[in-house]
Amino acid sequence: MEKKSSHILNASSNLLGFSLVIITSLKISKISQSTHLDEFAGVACLFFAFSCFCSFLAIRAKNERRGSRFENIADYLFLIALFCIVLAVIIVTVKVI
Repeated sequence: MEKKSSHILNASSNLLGFSLVIITSLKISKISQSTHLDEFAGVACLFFAFSCFCSFLAIRAKNERRGSRFENIADYLFLIALFCIVLAVIIVTVKVI
């Protein structure tokens, strides 16, 4: 099985930055009180951060079984965080239209 940990780490860290930009822009524009965007982005930030952490541990693991377990956890956390970002995009799309 091909290792996905480095790809998960790269994508998670990039999307973590994207989520933080969303939260910052909502706070600056004072829109965060009227929508749930900052909650979804905040949850996504947490999941992306934990996904980064688990994928890093998977890369550094000496034990193959432990590394595979961390990689699976990082994969699922990444998927949940991606779902949160999709919900945020849907909210933005509905509010704009």
